[in-house]
Amino acid sequence: MEEFHKVRRLPPYVFEQVNRLKAAARARGADIVDLGMGNPDLPTPKAIVDKLCEVVRDPRTHRYSSSRGIPGLRRAQANYYARRFGVKLNPDTQIVATLGSKEGFANMAQAITAPGDVILCPNPTYPIHAFGFIMSGGVIRSLPAEPDDNFIPALERGMRHSIPKPLALILNYPSNPTALVASLDFYKDVVAFAKKHEIIILSDLAYSEIYFDDNPPPSVLEVPGAMDVAVEFTSMSKTFSMPGWRMGFAVGNERLIAALTRVKSYLDYGAFTPIQVAATAALNGDGSDIAEVRDIYHKRRDVMVDAFGRAGWNVPAPAATMFAWAPIPEPFRKLGSLEFSKLLIEKADLAVAPGIGFGEYGDDFVRIALVENEHRIRQAARNIKRFLASEAVSPDNVVTLAARR
Repeated sequence: MEEFHKVRRLPPYVFEQVNRLKAAARARGADIVDLGMGNPDLPTPKAIVDKLCEVVRDPRTHRYSSSRGIPGLRRAQANYYARRFGVKLNPDTQIVATLGSKEGFANMAQAITAPGDVILCPNPTYPIHAFGFIMSGGVIRSLPAEPDDNFIPALERGMRHSIPKPLALILNYPSNPTALVASLDFYKDVVAFAKKHEIIILSDLAYSEIYFDDNPPPSVLEVPGAMDVAVEFTSMSKTFSMPGWRMGFAVGNERLIAALTRVKSYLDYGAFTPIQVAATAALNGDGSDIAEVRDIYHKRRDVMVDAFGRAGWNVPAPAATMFAWAPIPEPFRKLGSLEFSKLLIEKADLAVAPGIGFGEYGDDFVRIALVENEHRIRQAARNIKRFLASEAVSPDNVVTLAARR
């Protein structure tokens, strides 16, 4: 039977191939260290859970909630932006609560995309950034992911060679999967470009609070005039270890927020009210929960970089996010990221995310998630050391593996 039109536009989900192999290995009794999916293992802070339990006992909160977010939650998000970025937001017109940043991106794509619209998108990037628009009938034009001096020239080429003129530009810094971080000066250049060419900026800032130096990542909305062209998406999943709660936000340009709010009103009734109340309490907290989460990921990052390096796999230290973007060791690069990821499960009892799942320009890399404790990360390093010391890394064996796969 022929696939439906939107399903035909989606490529095979490469992560599922790794997940099947991982499940089969565990069924055989293998102890797989899973650094693949970016699924935080840390518990949600107790005060947030306690607030949820308190509110859920009130039967009045069991009814349909507000799709755009209860007023107190939107005010709390406005206060967060004021404290953290010095950005003033109107809770009634410039903020809408979403079921995570992923849902927010997908619904924004539905709200603004007409068939054939061109979207400028980094490659590699988080899949929803591209496929939310592809499923909505849009066309993706890839850009380099690095926020450096080559980015604006790449934007200019994209504008010259795209018909019709691009509708929107996707930004994601700190980036999933590359962990790259953008500066405020970079955002100033991009906002100036967007205003000159009358295109929309959609910024994914889900990892704003997971950073490891003294310079907190900025928001594009800090740039004067950015509110004229930009919407930013944030999430509580990583910041407060609340991935299963599905709570995020879109903030910024009133016209775009109104379009997203209207689409959402047809699709959902918003998150469960006790979740929204607990999220409000989290945002209004003193910041200690965020600092604790950041410190844990920082320690895990340092352990991973050191232990993997000692094992023979040099992984660059990410400046932010809960991920490392690791070049495939040279002897295995010809395998590609999917086959190398499968090999790590088979030979090293280690699961990572293949870079090809984030775009074709990610195929020389794998993404390593810091979602296991330090003991398990060191265990993964020992597995890698044994694997790299085995005969599997000999040139003849790697050539044979590449041919067989």
